[in-house]
Amino acid sequence: KYSFFMKILNIFIVLLFITNCSLNKVIHHHGVHNLDKKQLKLKINKSNKNDIIKIIGPPSSISDFDKNKWFYIERLKTNQSLLKLGSQKIQKNNILIVTFNKSGMLQSKKLLDLNNMNDIKFLEKTTQKDFQKNNIVYEIFSSMREKINAPSKNRSK
Repeated sequence: KYSFFMKILNIFIVLLFITNCSLNKVIHHHGVHNLDKKQLKLKINKSNKNDIIKIIGPPSSISDFDKNKWFYIERLKTNQSLLKLGSQKIQKNNILIVTFNKSGMLQSKKLLDLNNMNDIKFLEKTTQKDFQKNNIVYEIFSSMREKINAPSKNRSK
């Protein structure tokens, strides 16, 4: 015994879920859009700081050690398939490093992309301690540690 109202309600709920599901991938873009194409407009020994700001915009970061070295960053992440539960994949990871001479002219540019990223392998080995417990210094420090860690009622006496 399904009432007419319940059928309409079920159809409404199904339509609500269908309309909220999107087949388009979610894209998260961070930094300068199309950095790889914009950097082609920069000419070494012809472009200056003002030209670069007009073409690309202000830098993402300026080196603390050399004020004539600017960094531009572009990162594009998209969601993977529904089966991977929303984990994201890096589509673009571009870093443009531009350096200027003392007069503000473009001296060099270098574009690092996803293929230039380094996979850093960490060593699983642990470092062994290199001291012995029967040392006089160890005994002095261990007795001091015991006195410091003693309960407070013993210290008040």
